[in-house]
Amino acid sequence: MTSPHVLIIVQNLPVPLDRRVWLECQALIARGYRVSVICPKGPGDPGRQHIDGVDIFKYAPAPEAEGLLGFAWEFAYSWVRTAWLSLAAWRNRRFDIIQACNPPDTYWLLALLWRVRGVRFVFDHHDLNPELFISRFGRPTGILKRLEYRALRWLERRTFRAADRIISTNESYKAVAVRRGDRRPGHITVVRSGPDTEQMRPIYPADPRPADSIELVYLGIMGPQDGVDQVLLVVDELVNGRGRTEVTATLLGFGDCLEDLKAQSARLGLDDRVTFTGRVDRVAIAEYLSRADIGLCPDLKTPLNDLSTMNKTMEYMSYGLPAVSFDLVETRVSGADALLYAPSGDIASFADRIEQLIDDPALRVELGRKARARVSTELDWRPQAEAYVAVFDEVSGFSQPGPAVPEGNGACDADAQGRRYVDLDDDVEFDRFLMERRAP
Repeated sequence: MTSPHVLIIVQNLPVPLDRRVWLECQALIARGYRVSVICPKGPGDPGRQHIDGVDIFKYAPAPEAEGLLGFAWEFAYSWVRTAWLSLAAWRNRRFDIIQACNPPDTYWLLALLWRVRGVRFVFDHHDLNPELFISRFGRPTGILKRLEYRALRWLERRTFRAADRIISTNESYKAVAVRRGDRRPGHITVVRSGPDTEQMRPIYPADPRPADSIELVYLGIMGPQDGVDQVLLVVDELVNGRGRTEVTATLLGFGDCLEDLKAQSARLGLDDRVTFTGRVDRVAIAEYLSRADIGLCPDLKTPLNDLSTMNKTMEYMSYGLPAVSFDLVETRVSGADALLYAPSGDIASFADRIEQLIDDPALRVELGRKARARVSTELDWRPQAEAYVAVFDEVSGFSQPGPAVPEGNGACDADAQGRRYVDLDDDVEFDRFLMERRAP
C-alpha cells in the first residue's frame, strides 16, 4: 500500500511554531505517512516551505480582528485562502485525510467538500470555542451575543459530527465531544500535548541570570484569556509592595494583548524589572527556561481555562522549573504536587507562593525534581505520539512498524547549538543546577 498523505490545517499559529502540530507532523512522517500543512505565515515566512519532510503551504494572515464583523472577516478570509491552498496541495499530491485543528470550528465544511473525493476527516480539538467566548465576553445576555454564542455551538457541533475521528487534548475535552457532539467514546482518542522530554531538557544557559537575582518567567500566548496582566500585578506586588528588589520577570511570547501589557508595565513602573521578548523559537525557549528560577501560570479560572491543558506548565516541568499556578482542574492533572497553587485571581496569595520559593531554595530543588520526573515518566510525548498515529492507521488502514518518535540525541552531551545538557542522572549535579541554574 502506498503511503497515505495527510493534510493538516491550522489557522491560529504558523508551523513549525505550533509545537503540538509539529510533533504530530514528525510522528506521522516517522511512521511512513506523507504530510502537508496549510497555515498562516509568520514574520518573514515564505509562501512555501519544505522542512524535515513536511510540505508547508502558507498564506498572509488576515488583519487583527476587532468585533463580530472583524472575526467574521478573519474566519472567511482564512477559510478561502485555506481552501485555495488545499487545491495546491492536491495538485502536489492527492491527500487521503484532512486533519483540522481548531480554533475556529469552520473547516468541517471544507472537509465535507473534499469527502466527495474520498478524503477522510480527523478533528484535532485544541480549544473549546463556546467556553472561550464566555471567558472573554461573559455569559451572553443580549440578542446579538446570544446569537453569536449559539453560532459557535452550532459550528462546534457540525465539526464533531462531520469528523470520522476526534482527537482530544484531555479527558475534559473528550467529555465535551461525547456530550455536546453526541459522539461515541470509541471514536474519540485523547492525545495530550506532552513535550518530547528527550529533546526538551535543561541546558547550561549561555547567559545565566545574575547570581543575586531571582528570575520569573512566563511562556505563552498573550491574549485576553491568558491572564498575563496578572503576572505584572504579581511582580508589582513583589517589587513595589514587598520590596523584593531581586525579582525580575521575562515574558516570552506574543499575542493581541502584547502592546497593552507593555503599557501596563510602564504604568506600574516595572520597565526595569520586566522584559518582553516577543516571539521566541525553541533555541531561545531552552535558554530562558533553563536560566529562570520560577515559572508562572497566570491563567485565571474560567470555563475555558479550567478544562484546558496548559502547554507552558509541562514545558516548565521539562526544564526542572518549579512553578506557581492559579488552581485549575486540568493544571492539577498536569502538575499534581510538582506545582504550588493559589486561588484564582488572588494576587497576594500568588505572590506568597513565589516568596515561599524565593526563600526556600531546597523547595525549588524538590519541586524541580518532581516536575522533571513527572513530565518524563507520565506526560512525555512518546506514548501520546503512538496514540495519535494509531488514529490515522485506523482511518487509513495503513500501518508501518517502528516508533512514532525515533530515538534521538538522548545520549548527546550538547544540543545543536553546542550548549551542554545538564546530566540528569548525576543527582548531586542536577540538584546543584536546580538551585543555581548555571554551569558549575
